[in-house]
Amino acid sequence: MRVFQVEGGWSRANLRLAERPEPEPGPGEVRLKMHAAALNYRDLLVPEKGYGARMKALPLIMLSDGVGTVDKLGPGVTGPAVGTRVCPLMNQSWLAGEPDDDKLALTLGSELDGTMADYMVVAAAGVVPVPEHLSDAEAATLPTAAITAWRALISEGRLRPGERVLVQGTGGVSLFALLFAKLAGAFVIVISSSDEKLERVRGLGADATLNYRETPEWGRPVRALAGGGVDHVVEVGGQGTLPQSLRAVGGGGTISLIGVLAGGTMDARLGLIVTRHVRLQGITVGSGDDFRAMVRAIGHSRLNPPIDSEFAFENLHAALDHLASGRHFGKIVIRF
Repeated sequence: MRVFQVEGGWSRANLRLAERPEPEPGPGEVRLKMHAAALNYRDLLVPEKGYGARMKALPLIMLSDGVGTVDKLGPGVTGPAVGTRVCPLMNQSWLAGEPDDDKLALTLGSELDGTMADYMVVAAAGVVPVPEHLSDAEAATLPTAAITAWRALISEGRLRPGERVLVQGTGGVSLFALLFAKLAGAFVIVISSSDEKLERVRGLGADATLNYRETPEWGRPVRALAGGGVDHVVEVGGQGTLPQSLRAVGGGGTISLIGVLAGGTMDARLGLIVTRHVRLQGITVGSGDDFRAMVRAIGHSRLNPPIDSEFAFENLHAALDHLASGRHFGKIVIRF
């Protein structure tokens, strides 16, 4: 079978198309015939050993997002049935409950081989059926970005109708956050450096937008747009955006720290966290139970994830270059 893996040393130059024998499921496992995969920012870090000593020894099959059909059951497995279209959980060790070190230990495309393979074997408990209305490309986007946005706003944030949400940018997590927030009845503000992208998010339901290139000190203007501060911030920038997020958030609000695209250190007015009773919450994907709840909501609402572009299996490098460029709007998908 085809795989795309890092081999022979940690570097992007060592990310290669290769072959491996088709895997066989063991007790408690299922084999998936994969149909599509999707990219996340973490996939730019993985070839450079960006997650350090926790990562499995090389070779490592890339990517954490994907969708496939169950085509073989291991001994003792009674479900999901052969022929069921499923997503493998990005975090194979977090099936339910609250996170801890053990539950955060085994993620696809880092500690475990990922989804860039014609076939993959995972625990039967580590897959979730996907809504029938989604295409393979759309379903492939769910395991990382979608569940991260869901965990931030719904599981952790307990978002309520009428609350005000600030979403940064138009990447995968951010657009899923916009869609889920609107599904929950929230007022959503989106910031971006592109007027074209801001026009597109208004088409997806954004209630207010702001170009942060034109307004670098956007914290107070966002606060004004929200009528006194936002209740939730989906924070993907880190150092470059957190100081403004602290100005935008209202008393008792939550900042969900999901990414550090604009810097991984913190130099911010921490007093604002204390005096405004702000919750600063780190978010890394979600549990199997979170995933099942999210899938039910997506299926009931017939929500469609926004796809930026699709690339052929052998063009993973070009897809990663497109991701690194920042020009994308929504998810980048690999076709099998």
